[in-house]
Amino acid sequence: MSQDKIQMPTSGGGLVRYSEEAKSKIEIKPEVVVVILAVVIVIGLILKFTL
Repeated sequence: MSQDKIQMPTSGGGLVRYSEEAKSKIEIKPEVVVVILAVVIVIGLILKFTL
């Protein structure tokens, strides 16, 4: 009965390569993201303390 085992194929999940050439049409610099985040935080704090 021990010889009736089913062998599953080994997984190659770590070896799969996705297309690295595909680029988004929208590219945002990290500095812009930080500035936008800072502005949102400041607006949130102003709204919290004025209302």
